This record gives sequence, structure tokens and C-alpha cells, in this order.
Amino acid sequence: MSTQQALPLAAPAPAPQPRVAPHNLEAEQGLLGAILFDNETYNRINANLQAKHFYDPVHGRIFQACQDLIAAGELADGVTLKERFARDGGIKEIGGAVYLMKLMEVAAPLSAQAQSYADLIYDLALRRELIRVGNVISDLAENPPEDHDAKDIIEEAERTLFSLAESGAASAGFSPFSRALAHSIETAAAAYESKTDVSGLATNFEDLDRMLGGLHPSDLMILAGRPSMGKTSLALNIAFNIAKNKLEYDRAPEDAKPETKGGIVAFFSLEMSAEQLATRLLSDAAEIESDRIRRGKISKQEYERLADEAVNLQKLPLHIDETGAIGIAQLQARARRLQRTSGLDCIVIDYLQLVTGSKKGSDGRVQEVSEITQGLKALAKDLKVPVIALSQLSRQVENREDKRPQLSDLRESGSIEQDADSVLFVYRESYYLERAEPREGTDEHIAWMRQVDEVRNQAEVIIGKQRHGPIGKVKLFFDSRYTRFGNLSART
Repeated sequence: MSTQQALPLAAPAPAPQPRVAPHNLEAEQGLLGAILFDNETYNRINANLQAKHFYDPVHGRIFQACQDLIAAGELADGVTLKERFARDGGIKEIGGAVYLMKLMEVAAPLSAQAQSYADLIYDLALRRELIRVGNVISDLAENPPEDHDAKDIIEEAERTLFSLAESGAASAGFSPFSRALAHSIETAAAAYESKTDVSGLATNFEDLDRMLGGLHPSDLMILAGRPSMGKTSLALNIAFNIAKNKLEYDRAPEDAKPETKGGIVAFFSLEMSAEQLATRLLSDAAEIESDRIRRGKISKQEYERLADEAVNLQKLPLHIDETGAIGIAQLQARARRLQRTSGLDCIVIDYLQLVTGSKKGSDGRVQEVSEITQGLKALAKDLKVPVIALSQLSRQVENREDKRPQLSDLRESGSIEQDADSVLFVYRESYYLERAEPREGTDEHIAWMRQVDEVRNQAEVIIGKQRHGPIGKVKLFFDSRYTRFGNLSART
């Protein structure tokens, strides 16, 4: 009879230690005591600190009470807080009057360290929020909603993390006038030393650059017009010129750098595909009609020219996002991501009415457009780049004898005009004249032909609003074969 020897039992594994969120109760007590001892301490600490940033909810309640009393011009100490909490029955929740007095006694000598305590509390709160966001993202990845794919989750994660990273950045408080003055002098000096009239990004349209001074950081420009006026073409030409200037600047030797540096451009094309935009640019560069390129009706020599231009433009710093009906939050997240990864100097959105708001409900399209324009202006300021947003105009333009657009024609919301730093309208009189041809052989037809010849290949850019400069009108050359704008002065 065989016997089986019992195996020695393994020592039990130690019980896992529960994870504790980052916090520092001593810092919270020290800060609250310093505020209670000397209310002026509150005015010297991190202005972004709020009651929700305290780990202990009791400390959060005490801080909120101090904040309310000091804001009302009243004294916040152990006595006033005891009366306040006694009235709402919360005196026991904060440990009673004895706890308030202990806070003052312990922290009285530590008032000088109050700012350090506040910064530490705020930093620990951000760490806790980061852990929470990580858990939410992990849960979303494991159990995604039906209408979310992996890319949606990534964008949501980027948006949340960026918002967390920027916490408090928008409310940095006052800055001394001397700092703003120094920046102003630097800008003036750069413009003075420049050999051109352009202090911002050059569009390469000389008369337009002269009127605008180029495209300036933090500015929101609205480029509006009726269908077929050439809004997309003009915006694409501007984007191409800025990116091409950057390409040529980077390629030039150090001792022969051009004056115009150009920049990296993000083009959000909500209506046309990236391929269609690329075809337009190739058509312009190779001077081959885009419809012939699409139909393949080009010669061998033209195809070779097309291929050569494609090679030349391969490293053009122009990034195209062709997502249709993109949300304003997604647009902001993608622009910020591009700036982090590749750099960004200018944003173009084609067009405003195809962007969607983040708020769901029955607020109406007017409120949605207001949210979008405010979001674009905030994006321009945050990234310190010019933002060009194309916009449709209402049909009331067609009912006037003079069909030149004006600010009141901006469609759907007055916030477009209000939030924009400049509003430009594209207008081509030839478009309307060509559709009003009189009967041939009449005097009217002869006069009509003369009128058409006068405005053929001409376009107007009407500056209806400019926050930092004059309004007026600029004439450009327009070649419909290549949907290309150019300097009219160079053609006359």
C-alpha cells in the first residue's frame, strides 16, 4: 500500500495593498489654517485652486466657505465659519469648532508656505484627475459604445487630456502692462525691419497683403461669398502660397533666405476630398485644366509636366483633413495635435456651415454657429495662428440690383461678424453678367459684350470688416481654367 506524501503548503500571498489616490492632508490643513489666520493669504495663492481640488471633502467645504466670505468682503476665521456651518447644520461634518481652531493653531506659523501648499494641492488634484481619465479611457476601450470606433475613442482621449493639460491656462489672471508693451514693441520692430509691407503671413496677393498686412496670429478671418464666386479657390491659393513660401524658405541656403518665411498649413476640407484639392493644385502648378486631368484628356508632354510638378510639391507643408461634418471639438483637437507633432502656422476651414457644434439639443442653428465661431476664435488665440473660415451668404444677395455682398448677408448668425477680426467677401461681376446675355444683334448685346470684356478674369475681394486696419476693395486676377487667383497688377 503506497502512501502519498503531502506537499508543503505555500505561504499565503500577502493581501494586495489598496491603491490610494495621490493626496497630502497636511498641505490641505496647512493652507486652510494659513487662510483662517490671515485672509490676505487667499489673495496670494494659485488663483486656479477650487474646493473640488481638495482630497478631503471637509477641507473642500471649509475652503469654499472661506472663498465665499472673503469674496463678500467679510472676515473668514474660526468664529465666522463656526456660525456659518452651525446655521446649515454642517458643523459636525467639518469636525466641529474645535477642528477649525486646531487648523489655525497648527498653520499660523506656516503662512509663508501657503503658495507652495496651494500649488501642491492643485498638482495632486490634477494627478487624481489624470488617473480618473485613464480609467475612463480604459473602460471605453474595453466596452466601447455602439457608435464609437477606436479612432473616436482616441480623439476623445486626446481632447480630454488636452483639456486637462490646459487646466487653468485660460484664466492666468492679470499680466503687467509692461509685458504687453514689450510684445507690442517686438512686433513693431519686426514690421519696421521687414523689407515688405507684410508683418504677418504673406498671401502673395500684393494688394491684399498691403491692405491686411498679411495674416496675423490669433486672428479669425471670415472669407465669404455666394456659390461659384471662388471662395474655395481663393482659400486654397492662399494656403498653397503660404505652404510654398515655407518650402522655398527651407530649401534656400542660409545666406540667401527669402524675406517671406511662409508656414505650415492645416486645411479642413469638409466638402471636397483631399484628392480633388490636390488635383486643383496640380492643375494650377502645371497649367493644365483640371477637368482634362480628371478625364485623362492630356498629352504625353502634359502628363510628364504634371508628374514633375507632383515631385516638386511632394514635401509641401500642407495638411488636408477631409472629414465631412466634423465637430468643432474634433477640429480643435486635430489642429492641436498637428501643432504638437509637425508645427502649425495657419488653419483654413472650408466651410463654416458644415462644421457641427458639440451641444446636442434644440438650441437652434444660430446658437450652434455662435458656438463654432467662438470656438474658432478661441483656437486662433490658443494656438497663436490665423484661422481662415469660409462662409456661405444668404440668398438675399441675389435679390439686389448690386449683388456685391455686405456684412448683413452673412448667413445664420450675427456672431460670425461679431467674433471675426476681419470679414472678406469674394465677388466676380462676370459671373452675373455672363448669365444675363441679351439677344444677339441688339444694341444691348453690344453693350453687354463690352461690359463682359471689361470685367473678364477679374475678381474683387471686399474687406467688409477689419478690426486692425481699413476696409476697402482689392482687385485680383482670376483664371477660371485653373481656378487660380493672381495679382491683377502683374497682368496689366
